[in-house]
Amino acid sequence: MTHMLHAAARRVQWSRASAAKRAACLLAAAYGLRVLYPIVRRRMERAGGSQDAGRAEGSREAPHRAGSRGRASPAVNAEFFKQLLELRKLFFPKLVSAELGLLCLHSIALVSRTFLSIYVAALDGKIVKSIVEKKPRSFVFKLIKWLMIAIPATFVNSTIRYLECKLALAFRTRLVDHAYETYFANQTYYRVISMDGRLANPDQSLTEDIMMFSQSVAHLYSNLTKPILDVVLTSYTLIRTARSRGANPIGPTLLAGLVVYATARVLKACSPKFGKLVAEEAHKKGYLRFVHSRIIANVEEIAFYRGHKVEMKQLQKSYKALADQMNLILSKRLWYIMIEQFLMKYVWSSCGMIMVAVPIITATGFADGELEDGQKQAMVSERTEAFTTSRNLLISGADAIERIMSSYKEVTELAGYTARVHNMFSVFDEVKRGIYKRTAVIQGSENNSKNEDKAELHIDGPLEIKGKVIDVDHGIICENVPIITPNGDVVVSRLNFKVQEGMNLLITGPNGCGKSSLFRILSGLWPVYEGVLYKPPPQHMFYIPQRPYMSIGTLRDQVIYPDSVDDMHEKGYQDQDLECILHMVHLYHIVQREGGWDAIMDWKDVLSGGEKQRMGMARMFYHKPKYALLDECTSAVSIDVEGKIFQAAKAAGISLLSITHRPSLWKYHTHLLQFDGQGGWRFEQLDTAIRLSLSEEKQRLESQLAGIPKMQQRLNELCKILGEDSVLKTMDKEE
Repeated sequence: MTHMLHAAARRVQWSRASAAKRAACLLAAAYGLRVLYPIVRRRMERAGGSQDAGRAEGSREAPHRAGSRGRASPAVNAEFFKQLLELRKLFFPKLVSAELGLLCLHSIALVSRTFLSIYVAALDGKIVKSIVEKKPRSFVFKLIKWLMIAIPATFVNSTIRYLECKLALAFRTRLVDHAYETYFANQTYYRVISMDGRLANPDQSLTEDIMMFSQSVAHLYSNLTKPILDVVLTSYTLIRTARSRGANPIGPTLLAGLVVYATARVLKACSPKFGKLVAEEAHKKGYLRFVHSRIIANVEEIAFYRGHKVEMKQLQKSYKALADQMNLILSKRLWYIMIEQFLMKYVWSSCGMIMVAVPIITATGFADGELEDGQKQAMVSERTEAFTTSRNLLISGADAIERIMSSYKEVTELAGYTARVHNMFSVFDEVKRGIYKRTAVIQGSENNSKNEDKAELHIDGPLEIKGKVIDVDHGIICENVPIITPNGDVVVSRLNFKVQEGMNLLITGPNGCGKSSLFRILSGLWPVYEGVLYKPPPQHMFYIPQRPYMSIGTLRDQVIYPDSVDDMHEKGYQDQDLECILHMVHLYHIVQREGGWDAIMDWKDVLSGGEKQRMGMARMFYHKPKYALLDECTSAVSIDVEGKIFQAAKAAGISLLSITHRPSLWKYHTHLLQFDGQGGWRFEQLDTAIRLSLSEEKQRLESQLAGIPKMQQRLNELCKILGEDSVLKTMDKEE
């Protein structure tokens, strides 16, 4: 009796010591939580503040995004599913397609992997049973069977990854083909950048956004289809096994449902807006790439100005905004993943042990009862097999549910990519149909007084296209056609002129008066908002800018651009004909200098400014248009060579519409269209002799009047020194 009391006392003492230790641990945890919570809270508030600051900074860096701020941020809502369904039509344009075949094969592989997982779980239980029963022959046989089943299992796993990548590539190919077809239709690539302001970086949307969206869709299908199938089949197998042994599966099933529901509610409440965060990160990546490409495109000018410090600050500023956004996402993921892992790893594991243990303990098929020792041993092995099989199936099901719930984060990220890709296609379609939206720039109050006199020359709000463009075989006629910039500035309210074949039109005027804008309207780049424009089809008009574009390819490709070699042969041209064209523009020497017609170089850097301009004129002689629009296209060419080229163009029957400031070219034109820079214009026949005499008189007067201000200043100084006055000085004061 005394011994029993001492033993009980020792147990009580041990229990008190253990309780004291637990209490100490709880107090330490509570103290740590009390200390860390304010720090974590301040950290998250700063992160939120940096996000707002970064968003404001982003709006300052890219003011053209102001129009998109009014839209709701990407999220998993009805709009997301609507956009996804619209993009699905691009994935599967018809019922029978290669993409649908890949999807079916991928689904078959996922289903096969689920059945293999169930079979392997049952086989694991049998292997453990043979170990408990000490049957080496049965153990070896089942182990060999397990290794044999591993061969198709690994093949199926590899096939799933392979088909997922193939499906993502197929989706991306469909989207890219449709995007390129829309992007290059009706000069959308020009209008998206110059006429519309909704897409800040179309290059990023066409490359990275489409790639991430395609990969996310394919990966999400795999991550949702197989887990859902795993949950259904493993749940059915577990319930069937429990009922076959006389256990009641209702309690564990309700427990599983309750735990999963509670976990889903907690994770949804704690989940950050990953879609919005990812979309913002993608924009900042695109803006950083845009700054880099801008430096590369203007590297020589920046080097001349020694502007590397300014550009470096711009890059650092853009990268800092991106780094802050990425740090914000990482910090939010830290706490979200911590909560997610705690619930799905530890809480679910403890509930899983209960779910496995309760059916085995309460099952009548596993009760020992009045069994003999040998039968009890067999019953132990049966329970072990059932426990191992159920545990493996439960782990597989729990892993599937975890992947389903973890996929919510991927779905929110997919919402961000979906919004960007859908917005890109929407902008392309609207621009293709002539619907443009630009961000209105709000002027400061100090500029209002300057623009009061020009208030009627600006159109606020969306521009409505009411004009008509009619293709004709002969002549160019403008009837009440205004020149309006994409920003809504009315440069010329109504323009009327007629250019017939054989006429050569000289266009003059100060900077910003609408000379190049007229060429954009004639080329079809800018719409005709009012009036009627009669012009030849695009193939009969050829535009040559001041800086001709040099394409990637051979020297031959530079002359025949934008034709291909096959197009050249269809037109009946050979290399000898191209040599004659280069002789006409005094450019034949580059054929020997650069190594022949098939030489491939970076022609933008190889050719000088004058050579590139003469190459542009060579393209005009190759295409032989009815009308050539020449925009200061020979400003870097010598006057004698320039005159020979213009004379050859007139001899070839090409009507010239030229913007030039060189009086030496006036004699090659018959009519004059002169803008005054205030919205006025005049169209008349050009008398070269009279205009040259007037120009010479103007230059003579400019040289004579150039010294008058200095003479007036010296006269004022002499009056002060002598203390006398002057008639001119008095007249100046009176004025």
